[in-house]
Amino acid sequence: MSRIGKLPVEIPAGVTVTVTGSDVTVKGPKGELKRSFNKDLTFTVDGNKLTVGRPSDEPVHKSVHGLSRTLVANMVEGVTKGYVRQLEITGVGYKAEVKPYGLLFALGYSHQIEFKAPAGIKLTAPQPTQVVVEGADKEIVGQVAAEIRSLRKPEPYKGKGVRYAGEQIRRKAGKAGGK
Repeated sequence: MSRIGKLPVEIPAGVTVTVTGSDVTVKGPKGELKRSFNKDLTFTVDGNKLTVGRPSDEPVHKSVHGLSRTLVANMVEGVTKGYVRQLEITGVGYKAEVKPYGLLFALGYSHQIEFKAPAGIKLTAPQPTQVVVEGADKEIVGQVAAEIRSLRKPEPYKGKGVRYAGEQIRRKAGKAGGK
C-alpha cells in the first residue's frame, strides 16, 4: 500500500467535496476547483475525511494512487489558504506595473511586455521590482510564475532578470582583463 496514498485528506470546516464518478469538485472560501482522475480509483468522503482507494496492486494503480491523493490535498489547501509565488526583478530600469488586464513589464528590451493574468490568478506588484502571483490552483500559480520568469531569465554575469524570491543565481567570473 502506498504510504502517501493511504493517508486520509482532512476536509476543514467551510469546504465541501463532491465526488461524481472519477471527477472531484472542491469548493471553499477561495474558490472552486474541479479535476478528473483515473476511473479505477475510488474516492470516499466520510465525515471530514476523504480517502483514496485503488482496486489492485498493479503498477498502473500504484503509480496514480499517491499522486491522486496529493492532488486532492492540494485542491483542499488551495481553496482554504490559496497559493502564493513571489518573484523579484533585478536590473537597472527593470520594473513591473499593475494594469487592469495584468502586468506591464519593462525588462530591458526595446518594447514593453504585456502579461495577461489567466482566470483565477491575481497578479500584484507591491513594489516595481516585486511580483506576487496568487491563486487557488497550485499548478496554475506555478505555471504563471514560470512564464513570468521566462520573460527575462536571470543571467549569470550580473544577475539581471526575473527570479523567484530567494532563488540563488550562480554567478560567473567576467573577462580576465588585461595582461
